[in-house]
Amino acid sequence: MQDGDVGALLRESMMVVLKLGGPPLATALAVGLVMSLVQAVTQINEQTLAFVPKVLAICGALLVMGPFMLITLTDFAHVVFDRMVVVGGQ
Repeated sequence: MQDGDVGALLRESMMVVLKLGGPPLATALAVGLVMSLVQAVTQINEQTLAFVPKVLAICGALLVMGPFMLITLTDFAHVVFDRMVVVGGQ
């Protein structure tokens, strides 16, 4: 395995991490921002008021994006295992 191959694999793994972690993090960010605005407008400073909607939104995002995440992760696993076979065969 050449240095370029290792770099490409690392780059691809970082893209997979972004694809898998991006939707839940973006959802948490959006819901947190909305809940912060609601708390600022209503002057309610309750910690659980922001926590519970975030958890529910993240669960919803994982349910909606689950098939995409599964396909992305299995495709990456196939690529990694195929490269292992190529390296082991040399």
